[in-house]
Amino acid sequence: MISVDSIGRKKRSLPRFELLGKIMQQKKARFSFMMMLGIIVIGIIGPWIAPHDPTKTYYEAFMQGPSKEFWLGTDAIGRDILSRLLYGTRVTLTVAVMASAMTFVTGTLIGVTSAYLGGLFDNVMMRIMDVLLALPGIVLALAIVAVLGPSQENALIAIGISSVPAFSILVRGAALTVKGAGYVEASRSIGSSNWWIIINQLIPNISNILIVYTTMFIGSAILSTSALGFIGLGAQPPTPEWGTMLSEGKDYLGEAWWLATFPGIAITVVVFTVYMLGDALRDIFDPKA
Repeated sequence: MISVDSIGRKKRSLPRFELLGKIMQQKKARFSFMMMLGIIVIGIIGPWIAPHDPTKTYYEAFMQGPSKEFWLGTDAIGRDILSRLLYGTRVTLTVAVMASAMTFVTGTLIGVTSAYLGGLFDNVMMRIMDVLLALPGIVLALAIVAVLGPSQENALIAIGISSVPAFSILVRGAALTVKGAGYVEASRSIGSSNWWIIINQLIPNISNILIVYTTMFIGSAILSTSALGFIGLGAQPPTPEWGTMLSEGKDYLGEAWWLATFPGIAITVVVFTVYMLGDALRDIFDPKA
C-alpha cells in the first residue's frame, strides 16, 4: 500500500544545515549573510550598547557635529544620533520583518491555493490581485495608513497588505510548475485532501523560491517603512526610526549634514545587504538562472 507521507518528501530529506553550508561556500552569500547577521545582532543589543538615551535632550549640544562625546553628532533638539540609530535598527527591522511575515503567510496561501484549485476561484483571486497590483505598493500602503491612522503598528499592517498582490502572483506561478507533478497526482489518486496536498506537498516543494522571494520583500519592506516614516505616517516621535530621522534632517543639509547622512547610510547599507543576500540565495537555489 502506498504511504501518503512518503510522497513528495524528497526535498525535506536534505541535510539539516545544507543551506548554511552552501551560503558559507559562496563568497557573496557568505559576506551578505554575515553582514545581515551583524545587523540583526545590532538590532537586538542596540538599546544596551547605545551611549545615550535616544530621547534625551542635551540642551548644551543642539546640532553639534561628530565629537568624542557624540560620535555621530546630535540633532536639532540635542538628541544623540548614534543612540537613535542603534535604537532605530530594532524598530525598522521589526516592522519590516513582521510585515514580510504577514505578506509571506497571506500571499503564500492565496498564491498556492489559487494555483492548485484553479477555475473560478483562481480567476476571481487573480483579478483582485491584478486590480490591487495596478496601484504602486507604496501608494496602496499610504491609502491603508490614511484609513487606519499613522502609527508603527498601522504602518506594519499597511506594508504587509500592500505587498500581498505581487507576492501571491509570484507564488502562484511557482506553484503551477509543481501542480502537475507525479507525487501530487499520486496523492489525489489515494484520496488525500486538497489542504493536505497544499500544505505538505506544494508549499514544501517551492520553499526555495519562497525563501528568495521573502528575502527580497524584506528589503522592499525596509524601504517602505522608511518612506512612511519620512512622511510622518510610520513610527511617531519620539520613537527613533530611520525614515523619521531622515525627514528631521532634510531641512538642515546645508548646516548639519550628519542629521540626514547617517540615517541615509544605515538604510542604504541594510537594504543593499538584504538584496545581495536574496540574489545570492537565488544563485544557490537555481545556479542555471
